Amino acid sequence: MSTLKLKARYYQQFDADFALDVPGEGYAGWCETEVEISGEHTAVAVMHVWDAGTREEFPGWHRAVEYIPRAENICRGVLPRLLEAVRTVGFPLVHIAGGGDYYKGLPGYQAVVKLAGPSPPGPEQVESDPVLDRLRKLRAEKVFPGAHNQPDIDRGFARLDFHPAARPLPDEPVAENGHQLFAWCRASGVNHLIYAGFAVNWCLLMSPGGMMDMSARGVMCSVFRDATTAVENRETARAELNKEEALWRVALAFGFVFHTQDFIAALAAHMP
Repeated sequence: MSTLKLKARYYQQFDADFALDVPGEGYAGWCETEVEISGEHTAVAVMHVWDAGTREEFPGWHRAVEYIPRAENICRGVLPRLLEAVRTVGFPLVHIAGGGDYYKGLPGYQAVVKLAGPSPPGPEQVESDPVLDRLRKLRAEKVFPGAHNQPDIDRGFARLDFHPAARPLPDEPVAENGHQLFAWCRASGVNHLIYAGFAVNWCLLMSPGGMMDMSARGVMCSVFRDATTAVENRETARAELNKEEALWRVALAFGFVFHTQDFIAALAAHMP
């Protein structure tokens, strides 16, 4: 497979019109065009698609992470079709895991660890003190996730696993950080990752193996609009405004915004 042609959305952040009361309203904004992506140098990256259990099992986790129902809908309605299409044609696919050790026995993870070698140590940490400890405790109690929710979250993460809809096949690569993911990308000739998973303004952006991590290594990072959701707050949740802001951020800083339906159709065009 050489190249795929499909629709991509991008954001045109120019020109400000200073004849307007708000010059930024002169920007062209969201646009759409047909692009080519390399079938040899692009991979679908499925990140942090976790089984969060039910609200009855872990009510505190669900109270603190309100996007779980939206993620569940994506797991049931979007990811199976995407993964089936990718696997049918043999398009490059990589899983990005984290949050526990549920993936460490998988052959695909062990192969990536062998390829990448030992991960470098994380950044050095400043020493804490009683005042900082109290500030962190206050944030955990008053900001996120709330002291009454923490026990359910701890129980949920103690049995964390891939969502059944996105469980890697035995031979599919699994990485847990940017060091491992970059090693796989370099060995596989991949320089463009299209992300699916949760959440676009949190883990996909900031976690190890996310867009900030991989973009710093020269990898273009795009996203499937309908295969992700965002962390929302009280003011944004109804209209999912944080997701819209995050998609703009991806388009402006990292890559393009695709739709799985267009991608699947482009893959189908290459089937024998």
